[in-house]
Amino acid sequence: MPRFSEKSLAKLSTCHPLLQRVFHEVVRNFDCTILEGHRNKERQNRMVDEGKSQVRWPDGNHNTVPSLAVDVCPYPVVWDDRERQTLFAGYVLATAKAMGADLRWGGDWDRDTEVRDNSFDDLVHFEIVEG
Repeated sequence: MPRFSEKSLAKLSTCHPLLQRVFHEVVRNFDCTILEGHRNKERQNRMVDEGKSQVRWPDGNHNTVPSLAVDVCPYPVVWDDRERQTLFAGYVLATAKAMGADLRWGGDWDRDTEVRDNSFDDLVHFEIVEG
């Protein structure tokens, strides 16, 4: 059974308990790695400058304490495998829904199930939808 490394666990621990519960369940059946949870001001603004995020500090969901967003990738990491990222996202979203959690994925921001209509893709990004 897959499990998180200590490094992934440390990053996940900066996230909202709901995200922690969802990804502890996900990793039981789908090997993955936590890339990032909370981001400080310097890191968030650098991500925007590098084109990897669209919002500056403090407006990102990664900027809250605990973080309302997490970046997670199926393991082993293959950055240009969009199909695998999409398969993984479907697994994550279905797992979350079964657990009563409402998440948004950075490959389908408007949640219309069309995965090629984004102006900005962030295929490793998952965030809590606040209701």
